[in-house]
Amino acid sequence: MMAIVKAITNISEFLGVLVLLFAGVALYCPTAFSWIDTSAINPMLGVIMFGMGLTLSPADFRVVLSRPRDILVGCIAQFTIMPLLAYGLTSAFSLPKELALGVILVGCCPGGTASNVITYLSKGDLALSVGMTATSTLLAPLLTPLLVWLMAGTMVEVDTIGMLLSIVYVVIAPIIVGLLCQRFLPKLTKRVVPYLPASSSIAIAFVVAIVVSHNAERLMVGGALVVLVVMLHNLFGLGLGYLIGRLSGLPEAKKRAISIEVGMQNSGLASSLATLHFAAYPLATIPGAIFSVWHNISGALVALMYRKMKEQ
Repeated sequence: MMAIVKAITNISEFLGVLVLLFAGVALYCPTAFSWIDTSAINPMLGVIMFGMGLTLSPADFRVVLSRPRDILVGCIAQFTIMPLLAYGLTSAFSLPKELALGVILVGCCPGGTASNVITYLSKGDLALSVGMTATSTLLAPLLTPLLVWLMAGTMVEVDTIGMLLSIVYVVIAPIIVGLLCQRFLPKLTKRVVPYLPASSSIAIAFVVAIVVSHNAERLMVGGALVVLVVMLHNLFGLGLGYLIGRLSGLPEAKKRAISIEVGMQNSGLASSLATLHFAAYPLATIPGAIFSVWHNISGALVALMYRKMKEQ
């Protein structure tokens, strides 16, 4: 039994490979996943967020109060660097409106849950990473719609209230349910928690595959430029996040955590918001799918690089 649990939990360590495999199959054989309607994305994101709620503890929230400066630096960087980078890159490369909207959606979303795993592998400050993910996720219902409206409001009509409610339903509500289960069903939670990284990894891979399969033809025709923009968005985010930590005088472990939190976004949420609120612009879902694939690959490479760096 222990061997089975270990095998299942190890799936999360190969998240980048898993996402890349699913995306490749979806791209070259769309029918493998296109039978799954895009409406399934929200429940899958809900599963991921529910798992996050099950694993959060009071200590994760106490870190916000005990280290407010670190969390403040990280969250300001999160919600300024990535939205501004998205706007700047889409303007510099003159991306079509639909693709630009998708990149901006990615930039305005909170940090992704995979960032906690990458921070751990990078020997970064895991408590800070979890605290930042939790804080940016809780701020997302207000800040994500507002930032999308500021960055993309001149291009498309942005339903800020609708986006706020969607984020509450898809992100905040499942986290609260997870926290309640942890509080009132501790024995069941303890049995389930070892399987959560694997289930979240599989859910992320399916979200990517669904989005890619429904947009495979468009990706094959004009995907090179948007892939480049998405890669630059992520890499600049990782680099500038580290720089912000350095300029703030933070120790090495905290710089790594902020770097990863800033650079890795909840891109599945971006694709979901694009599907729900910008159905008239189907290409807007693509940057989120590409980001989901790429940031897991870059995250694994960054973790390797950080592990080899000498602690300062």
